[in-house]
Amino acid sequence: MIREDGRKGSVSCGYEAFSPVNGTVPIHVQSATENHSIQFHQYHLEDMGRVRVRKVCELEDREVTQSEIGKGYEYAKHQVVPVTDEDLRSLPLPTAKAIEIAGFVPLDTIDPIRIGDGYYLAPDGQVAAKPYKLLVRALGRSSKVAVAKYAWSGRERLGLIRVRDDVLVLHAMRWPDEVRDPGAVDTPNANLSDDEIDGALALIDGMTRDGLEGDDLRDTYTDALAKVIEAKRDEKPLPEAPEPEKPGKVLDLMAALQESVAKAQASRGETEADIHQLSAKKKTAAKKTAARKSRPA
Repeated sequence: MIREDGRKGSVSCGYEAFSPVNGTVPIHVQSATENHSIQFHQYHLEDMGRVRVRKVCELEDREVTQSEIGKGYEYAKHQVVPVTDEDLRSLPLPTAKAIEIAGFVPLDTIDPIRIGDGYYLAPDGQVAAKPYKLLVRALGRSSKVAVAKYAWSGRERLGLIRVRDDVLVLHAMRWPDEVRDPGAVDTPNANLSDDEIDGALALIDGMTRDGLEGDDLRDTYTDALAKVIEAKRDEKPLPEAPEPEKPGKVLDLMAALQESVAKAQASRGETEADIHQLSAKKKTAAKKTAARKSRPA
């Protein structure tokens, strides 16, 4: 069901259709993301010979080819049940060969922790053009997303379908029981003053940006690793690492916040007065709101 489509870190998957409220739309699935990380292999350091993992049958004590390997489930200690790809394709489930839409919900009702990788859903042939476009337009105007179920990699999964630039996107989702309760985290117990909270808010205001584009949000680790590999290949000196800042021991939280605010406003070309003025406006608005709430009805 899943096959590599030739690009590193991407997959393509074929479904007969996915089912909206009425009828079906033939589609096929394409990766919406790519992995640009540098991949390493294992080598014998003495002679740089490639170290590989060989697949050996324990009973015959010999290496087997991929065509001899299949899936199996250990039902008991001495009983293994073979399961073929055809068995998986013939599962008695409506989602075995289709992405079935279960309903529509507002996007802000879904916790982002449950949303995973994204895949583009492309219409499969001219017959799918009109119903595909209809669902795109309807989802776009409704400001809702579709919740769907589908089979992938040997299990039934939950998914989210949304619209991105007139293309349907399927996001893998975690089932409710796959998300741990945040109550398991031992949160700190500390007293904060209003001035400290205002300082943190000023820092957030100073670092607010219009979008997620910019040179500071690019993968610098991969770039640095590529330079190291190129230098070693050409037998040149390795690039020098920048000197890390030496943070002092933070004794005053307010001083640390003020320093961070100053750095943020300097990077945005703002003055200290701008930040204080914004903070003062928020304080005044908060006091007015509190005063209105305290008045007797």
